[in-house]
Amino acid sequence: MRKGDPELDPKGLIAESYRIEGISESECRSIFLDWALSLPVGTDTGPALRVLVERHQQSDPDHPMTEVMRQGLAGMAAPRRRGGWRSRPRS
Repeated sequence: MRKGDPELDPKGLIAESYRIEGISESECRSIFLDWALSLPVGTDTGPALRVLVERHQQSDPDHPMTEVMRQGLAGMAAPRRRGGWRSRPRS
């Protein structure tokens, strides 16, 4: 496995998470958030995440980071409204 693609994984966080034995899903979520925040300004997160999922799910499909990244992709595909006056019931 590569250390980290400077464009897709600037700090090597995703690649490094696969090397940590016994890492939990919650730890992977924290690393994933740090990864997202470390991307260069203007980077389209969706395509970068798709490449990383493809790269890592083949070699380690059951790793917690693989699942976290899959959830990230699913969340991007299904945007949802979180509130506001239009989402409240009317009488």
